[in-house]
Amino acid sequence: MSVARFDFSWGDTEYHQETLDNLKTAVKNTKKLCAVMLDTVGPELQVVNKTDRPISLEADTLVVLTPDQEKEASSNLLPINFSGLSKAVKKGDTIFIGQYLFTGSETTSVWLEVTEVTGEDVVCLIKNSATLSGQLYTLHVSQIHIDLPTLTEKDKEVISTWGVNNNIDFLSLSYTRHAEDIRHARNFLSKLGDLNQTQVFAKIENVEGLNHFDEILREADGIILSRGNLGIDLPPEKVFLFQKAAVYKCNMAGKPAVVTRVVDSMTDNLRPTRAEATDVANAILDGSDAILLGAETLRGLYPVETISTVGKICAEAEKVFNHDFYFKKAVKHVGEPMTHLESIASSAVRAAIKVKASVIICFTSSGRAARLIAKYRPAMPVISVVIPRLKTNQLRWTFTGAFEVFF
Repeated sequence: MSVARFDFSWGDTEYHQETLDNLKTAVKNTKKLCAVMLDTVGPELQVVNKTDRPISLEADTLVVLTPDQEKEASSNLLPINFSGLSKAVKKGDTIFIGQYLFTGSETTSVWLEVTEVTGEDVVCLIKNSATLSGQLYTLHVSQIHIDLPTLTEKDKEVISTWGVNNNIDFLSLSYTRHAEDIRHARNFLSKLGDLNQTQVFAKIENVEGLNHFDEILREADGIILSRGNLGIDLPPEKVFLFQKAAVYKCNMAGKPAVVTRVVDSMTDNLRPTRAEATDVANAILDGSDAILLGAETLRGLYPVETISTVGKICAEAEKVFNHDFYFKKAVKHVGEPMTHLESIASSAVRAAIKVKASVIICFTSSGRAARLIAKYRPAMPVISVVIPRLKTNQLRWTFTGAFEVFF
């Protein structure tokens, strides 16, 4: 793997610090670089089950969602962490509850239909029987605006402590809905020393983010297509259309497109399904830059095999990727006149293709030139030689440039 994602939707800072310390040891042992991505919680709605007892929900019965977290979760009452749900939903709306990062199996996740709103409580009809086990379940309301900040106070606390202490390379901004969300996050990072160099990736998880995709793409450093939640917000037959359109726009903008939820079955199985293997390959052929794994490596039985399998599929797909066609398409999209840097980057790739170069070496201080070269997808590797910048505060000299290594 090349990036380790630390998801603060669950687990405390001590747990994630232990994992990061293990990562640092692994980096030292393997001599392979691995960037650190902090994934925020954002306006995520959760069912609060303070006991470890499983909750059985029966189809065609009623369950009440209440913001009173002091009450105990049961088969007819589920406490949630949001007091504004009753104001956001109406009769007939659809609500999905599932174990965090789970596959959406109909035996461990449940669909609800709102039948009545009583004060702050929401009464729902259970559409399928399921058993909720564990302490953390997320709640997703289909195509409904949730009036919560994208970067919460909890997120800010984690970033300003754990994030600063560990010099995070990437920030995954969950539930990005507007370009202003990115600007707000970037402004917050700019006040935290070296984190002003941290790249902000917008995580698109609902229709609201979809509707503002173009403006979000202009502000973000990269896009994560969270297909799990999007698959709930969108009809299944529409998900692939958004994925292809979003990846194309990211490619033409020269910004990374990351696809999630590709081999869910490998959480419990040694091999992916044929459909999953094809899905991974098609994502690469469409122009995706990275595959983000979740449950498969978080709590799956075969984390190493999962990364190995997905890596092999990606490598095979890249062997048949039409680099020449992609290059011509990217150049045509940019049009004329090009900026000087864009012209240099595209010309370097064209020359490398013509002479069948083995590698492109790029000297950079900000990483911008290297990213522009990578935008044109040369068939050969791009090696960036980062030129460190020397700074002083009159007491000591420091070198900068570690962040650019990962970009």
